[in-house]
Amino acid sequence: MSKREKFNQDPSIQISKMNVIIPFSPDVPCDSNGQRMWWAFLASSMVTFFGGLFIILLWRTLKYLWTVCCHCNAKKKTVHRITTGDGIKRVDKEDPAASEVGWMTSVKDWAGVMISAQTLTGRVLVVLVFALSIGALVIYFIDSSDPIESCQNFYKDFTLQIDMAFNVFFLLYFGLRFIAANDKLWFWLEVNSVVDFFTVPPVFVSVYLNRSWLGLRFLRALRLIQFSEILQFLNILKTSNSIKLVNLCSIFISTWLTAAGFIHLVENSGDPWENFQNSQALSYWECVYLLMVTMSTVGYGDVYAKTTLGRLFMVFFILGGLAMFASYVPEIIELIGNRKKYGGSYSAVNGRKHIVVCGHITLESVSNFLKDFLHKDRDDVNVEIVFLHNISPNLELEALFKRHFTQVEFYQGSVLNPHDLARVKIESADACLILANKYCADPDAEDASNIMRVISIKNYHPKIRIITQMLQYHNKAHLLNIPSWNWKEGDDAICLAELKLGFIAQSCLAQGLSTMLANLFSMRSFIKIEEDTWQKYYLEGVANEMYTEYLSSAFVGMSFPVICELCYVKLKLLLIAIEYKSDQRECSTLINPGNHVKMQEGTLGFFIASDAKEVKRALFYCKACHDDISDPKRIKKCGCKKLIYSKTAAYKKIRLACCFDCSRSERDCSCMPVNVRCNMDSPRRDIPLSAVSVNDCSATLRAFEEDQQLALSPKKKQRNGGMRNSPNSSPKIMRHDPLVIPGNDQMESMDENIKKYDSTGMFHWCPSKDIEKVILTRSEAAMTVLSGHVVVCIFGDVKSALIGLRNFVMPLRASNFHYHELKHIVFVGSLEYLKREWETLHNFPKVSILPGTPLSRADLRAVNINLCDMCVILSANQNNIDDASLQDKECILASLNIKSMLFDDSIGVLQANSQGFTPPGMDRSSPENSPVHGLVRQTSVTTGANIPIITELVNDSNVQFLDQDDDDDPDTELYLTQPFACGTAFAVSVLDSLMSATYFNDNILTLIRTLVTGGATPELEGLLAEENALRGGYSTPQTLANRDRCRVAQLALYDGPFADLGDGGCYGDLFCKALKTYNMLCFGIYRLRDAHLNQQSQCTKRYVITNPPYAFELVPSDLIFCLMQFDHNAGQSRTSLSHSSHSSHSSSKKSSSVHSIPTTNRTNRVKSRDSRDKQNATRMSRVGQEKTWFTDEPEDTHLRTIQIKPVNTLSINQVIQFKSTSSLIPPIREAEDEC
Repeated sequence: MSKREKFNQDPSIQISKMNVIIPFSPDVPCDSNGQRMWWAFLASSMVTFFGGLFIILLWRTLKYLWTVCCHCNAKKKTVHRITTGDGIKRVDKEDPAASEVGWMTSVKDWAGVMISAQTLTGRVLVVLVFALSIGALVIYFIDSSDPIESCQNFYKDFTLQIDMAFNVFFLLYFGLRFIAANDKLWFWLEVNSVVDFFTVPPVFVSVYLNRSWLGLRFLRALRLIQFSEILQFLNILKTSNSIKLVNLCSIFISTWLTAAGFIHLVENSGDPWENFQNSQALSYWECVYLLMVTMSTVGYGDVYAKTTLGRLFMVFFILGGLAMFASYVPEIIELIGNRKKYGGSYSAVNGRKHIVVCGHITLESVSNFLKDFLHKDRDDVNVEIVFLHNISPNLELEALFKRHFTQVEFYQGSVLNPHDLARVKIESADACLILANKYCADPDAEDASNIMRVISIKNYHPKIRIITQMLQYHNKAHLLNIPSWNWKEGDDAICLAELKLGFIAQSCLAQGLSTMLANLFSMRSFIKIEEDTWQKYYLEGVANEMYTEYLSSAFVGMSFPVICELCYVKLKLLLIAIEYKSDQRECSTLINPGNHVKMQEGTLGFFIASDAKEVKRALFYCKACHDDISDPKRIKKCGCKKLIYSKTAAYKKIRLACCFDCSRSERDCSCMPVNVRCNMDSPRRDIPLSAVSVNDCSATLRAFEEDQQLALSPKKKQRNGGMRNSPNSSPKIMRHDPLVIPGNDQMESMDENIKKYDSTGMFHWCPSKDIEKVILTRSEAAMTVLSGHVVVCIFGDVKSALIGLRNFVMPLRASNFHYHELKHIVFVGSLEYLKREWETLHNFPKVSILPGTPLSRADLRAVNINLCDMCVILSANQNNIDDASLQDKECILASLNIKSMLFDDSIGVLQANSQGFTPPGMDRSSPENSPVHGLVRQTSVTTGANIPIITELVNDSNVQFLDQDDDDDPDTELYLTQPFACGTAFAVSVLDSLMSATYFNDNILTLIRTLVTGGATPELEGLLAEENALRGGYSTPQTLANRDRCRVAQLALYDGPFADLGDGGCYGDLFCKALKTYNMLCFGIYRLRDAHLNQQSQCTKRYVITNPPYAFELVPSDLIFCLMQFDHNAGQSRTSLSHSSHSSHSSSKKSSSVHSIPTTNRTNRVKSRDSRDKQNATRMSRVGQEKTWFTDEPEDTHLRTIQIKPVNTLSINQVIQFKSTSSLIPPIREAEDEC
């Protein structure tokens, strides 16, 4: 039975005592008269409050009077201290208040530190006071179920004892606050002090009177107002919104609970002037309910106030409570609603990697990234993608995240905030990918933003791998300034401008190559088409991608062409490159290195295949088990692998033991022979050092090697010309010279006083030229006969952002071209814009500028656009317009303008120098060994539609406007459209796939850069970052060796040694023949669009077929993409034919030639025809003895696979006659300058 039931169990007694002031209850043993003592509790609080207030005011009054009365004396003392110097010490000694003030100040400072939460003790004290205040409030809630006033025995009531202990602590804390207060009066009147006045003294009175009175203990609820401060002390609240939300909630709740406590007091006590007879029994929680419905203006009426004090309080509370409810509640709801939906933290899953993607996060960028990253052709992508962006996703992007919820999570935040980086667990992430906005108006600002993101991430975690997109090439240099940026550890910057212009430049050498390369590193699903259309063959090639895999031990000792043929014929894989590790453990990528490269264990190969599972065949292949298998799908991991691995482990153990016995490291151990090369990149013969055996370890090691080789091929040995490593072979990839040619020392004795290449030997170089020397007026250009050149139509003005034309010119000036093979480049555009680009172009030869506009047909005819090898249309204008279709209006108009032009055949005679492809060392006039037998006259271009054009697009959907005769739907993906398949259109969006491709395999980006940029290396990037220009260098054997690298070309099948395969032959036979005979690696076909229709009047448009199968049937008009070796002898005479790419409208190709009609201002540069003929005859008669005027290589250099036949007299006479005819028009001044 509760105390309240005991108190109300005898109502007759209460009625009989109506005249008594306080109702009597027999359960109150402390007062037999039933008198209430509420006034004693209230009086203790009032006396404390007003007594202290009176003392403070009295002290202030006395202090003021003392100051006023002693004002004059204070002035006299000040004057006395100034006039008498020794009086200062005397006054200080005689002033006892000085030391007393110092003591009080120190105590005051100590108390201030204790309550200010500046120290750990202070923070603990503040938090403890708040916690005890909440504890006292909870005790009040418990005691509120008892009568307002009742007799309690202090020694028996547990809650009273706890409350007493709490209030003793509050009293001590009050003393500290009083000492630390600067203004005692304001301290006495603040809310926390008032709470202490009306809660602490009544507890001591209750102990003295042995009775309890709830009274004003509900005021402890006002302590909740400090809840936000406590959370800030604990470093829980950090944002302004969270602090504001907690403040609003704590004020609202504390006011609500305090008002409910007052209603509970007056309603349960009654009005004093009514002798407390109008009281009603309301619980505390009923009062809380009453105030809530009152504040919300609902007022059900089931609970209401009966006393006059209660109703009077409700009148004033409605005014304040309604205002508070109307303002606080909506703001609280708004703050809760505005909380970041994606503001949580990522929880890492054990055994599963995660990457962080940030930067430009939009529906387009995310969908393109996820489509390629999560493609089904990738081998088990067990990576979770965490997107971090400071803007919440829209509905479409949110739906995309939900569709991939198993592998994708989104968090709202910024990588510039370390707290957000901690939320996404950047320190445990496998990599961080930063996307760039390719369509921004200010590319430099976008790059600066991404660089700041890199700095922030690297500052938080220096070891994280970062792959970022950059728009401008010159901004890549800023990444090198970051101390923790290390490309050797996987950090990479994908420069979109560099790769975009590099792809377009390679299309000038082999049209359609940009499309093929873009499809190779993009993940595309196979789309099967039954109809015999060009899309069927194109999509079969699109399904191929680029992968890397380690080569099997069965390939050890074989040359690269042998392995490449074996992989293609037997494994149905196309091997195009390998990763080479130098003695310094530096890796480099060798593309089609030739038969002088022998494979060693653990070589990484680059393959073209349809999925990752197929590439595993190169790793699992075993000659003992798979040599007789015809179906490549049956090539699985066999038991021989385990035996080989166990023997390899035993071999390593014995070798380590051998090295330990001779007290040397494994690399320096002399127990095994070591081959030493003078230069890693030059085709020199390895020099074996004799093995000095310390003990019999070397014999044991040789036995292991021989046993392992026998286990690999027990059935057949030395198949396909493959050679095994001998015991004296090098443990690295080796270069062997197939032939030793006398006179090789000429490479060492070359003229080192002439700078023809840059300091790295990777690019052709010339001294810087003023832009005025390369500018052609329209009249000069009209008199200049340009043929086989590259016309670059560029839109831009003085305000346009620089696109970095150097990245376009560098691949066309790679040193693996001979000087006479370089195509002349003519820029047609605004001179103001080209002047800004010229700073990076003035060191490249054969570059001219025609100021004008690409939309002017007069300018286009002046540069002989109908005789060009390629016309490139670029735009530097960043069109900030809402309509995406208008972003490419200039490029589309220029393309349509060129295609609608008509030309006559009056200048067709100048095309007599048209020529096809000639492999290294093969002379055109030799009928038995020339791929192109005889000169094939190229049909004259009479319409602009037959001019090879490649157009850069910003918006993918605008590709529909380039070809008016296609049926592409506007919603068709870019790679499925006819202009892209034909290689006449290129959009930067296709480079998005490089982000995921680089993450899964950073070697892919290295290979793409090697193919596209013409030889750009990280070292060259550092040099360009320092000087912003190529630096010339003298020719040395080391720099000249860098020229020995393959390049992309196109092989015609209409005539020559491959003509028999061009008419109905198999692509696989062509592949093997080109690889065995000329070390050329074929990897695709550029075929006429309507070749499958067998019509006479075919369309001149071509499309790309990537990596056709072995049995693919060829047609004579096909052009074959191939990787050809560098020809050292192509520069010995001008009769050596250039290995130029073939245009889409012909099966033959024009060599780049530039002629000019002599004018008066060029007379000093022009030589007579007779003298030129004599020079030509002299040059041809001295073949093999000295260099010609245009030659930049030695006469006798190393050959790779074939022996050059002597040039016959008939060939020399034919070429001299042709050159005499062409010399009627002297060369342009640019060519003579370079001589």
